[in-house]
Amino acid sequence: MICSCRQLRRGAVTAAALGVLVVPAGTGPVLASPAPAPTAATEQPSPSPTTSDDGFRALSPEVKRQVDEAVLRVMREADVPGVTVGLWTPDKGTHVRSFGVADKATGQEMSPDLSLRIGSETKTFTVTALLKLVDEGRLGPDDTIGEYVDGVPNGDETTLRQLAGMRSGLFNYTEDQDFFKALTSDPERSFTPRQLLDYAFKHPVLFQPGEKFSYSNTNLILLGLVVEQVARQPLQEYIGRTVLEPAGMERTLLPTNAAFPSPHAQGYTDQTADGKIADTAGWNPSWAWAAGAMISTLEDLRVWAPTVATGVLPDGEILISPATQQQRLDTRASSIPGAGYGLGIFDVGGWLGHNGSLPGYESLTVYLPSARATMVVLLNTDVDHDGSEPSTLFGDAITKIVSPEHVFDLPAQPAGR
Repeated sequence: MICSCRQLRRGAVTAAALGVLVVPAGTGPVLASPAPAPTAATEQPSPSPTTSDDGFRALSPEVKRQVDEAVLRVMREADVPGVTVGLWTPDKGTHVRSFGVADKATGQEMSPDLSLRIGSETKTFTVTALLKLVDEGRLGPDDTIGEYVDGVPNGDETTLRQLAGMRSGLFNYTEDQDFFKALTSDPERSFTPRQLLDYAFKHPVLFQPGEKFSYSNTNLILLGLVVEQVARQPLQEYIGRTVLEPAGMERTLLPTNAAFPSPHAQGYTDQTADGKIADTAGWNPSWAWAAGAMISTLEDLRVWAPTVATGVLPDGEILISPATQQQRLDTRASSIPGAGYGLGIFDVGGWLGHNGSLPGYESLTVYLPSARATMVVLLNTDVDHDGSEPSTLFGDAITKIVSPEHVFDLPAQPAGR
């Protein structure tokens, strides 16, 4: 999910749920607890915490068979070329399988080692970078964006917390028709962050900061600029040094151009100027930048799911202080039925994480705290099926089998991809 406008609205928005997490004690600045934001009448209550039962079935041969059948059914119904699914638990088994093809032209099979674009899952990394700076005392979550970036509508009232929590009221640039025309007329062109903001700022704000939830990729472009300014280095370098390297995620990156590590899957989208299906591996993701341009692999995302959900690195070291992580997981009601949203993280049916959608690619990386279970889904198309995103169709079908009390069902949103 990464952009917007069904149309790139897909930056990726959807994603994961929030439960009560127990994390190791540690030091770090305590974030002031924000007053509860007003909830719009149309917003849904946040999902309830997980129950005492961990709610996850053992991955027996029969359960694995059921999962495989469900995945194949979704592939047929949604016409998905290729998908890789991974399920991991500490005590109930593991299941990793790829289905279909990575490239329809060559017949290359889908496989777990391929790199794919992960769309709005990028948001989890950008917000983590921001929270690292909070822990270092170099900025505050309730600083206003106007302190860092000039020309932002309501910039002197909109906080970094509101941007990360999708409560700024700023127009989503990927829903702008001029932007969509510019991108689809030349998918290989490069956009600057300021150009992206210009598409957003020509529109009036949707509501006053903090009033309600509205998913907007504009928020993350602004946060990316804040990280660069405070860290005094490019966003990709700061994320690489402070997040990816400590987590051991050697095949994850925020690209600065259209370069795509090999081996990778070809992507297929209908978000084109003529509406016809096009190959997208060569498209330049600069237009998504801090909101959705990252690339990763199944194994790296397996590592990331529990890391982003707990704030603890694979080696047990602290990535984000417990006090700051608690604020991240303060998932508020959203306008998306059954979903809560914290600071760059979703709570859907107890699953914490995010989904992603970029033309040609979709992903889902989530963690169920009660069972310490991880689910990752990677696929090479973003073409909707009956108004639903393929990644959600897979997530829903799989979780109905492995965690029937915690089903991942995230309705497609016009600006939440």
